[in-house]
Amino acid sequence: MLDYEISAAEAAELLKEKKARFIDVREPWEFATAKIEGSELMPMGDVPSRAHQELDPEERLVVLCHHGMRSMNTTVWLRNQGFEQAQSLRGGIDAWSAEIDPKVPRY
Repeated sequence: MLDYEISAAEAAELLKEKKARFIDVREPWEFATAKIEGSELMPMGDVPSRAHQELDPEERLVVLCHHGMRSMNTTVWLRNQGFEQAQSLRGGIDAWSAEIDPKVPRY
């Protein structure tokens, strides 16, 4: 079974190889401020009503937020719902900006 968290470097490799779907659980204003190209916005509060309609339980999911707290909570919820390949991006988009893509604004 996959760890609950994934590093920015590991996630970047998955994104480059198109081997994961990136789900951003921040609020729309945060997504408008800074985002990872190719990620999809699904605010944390919407996940319970949207996950089973829009996400595939067999799919590799990288869940992200600002610093990794909301994404970890969402990942735990998704895992409990049968989404066994969901992982939280450790350090969130802030870590992504610091370690992977400095063009992504930090806030």
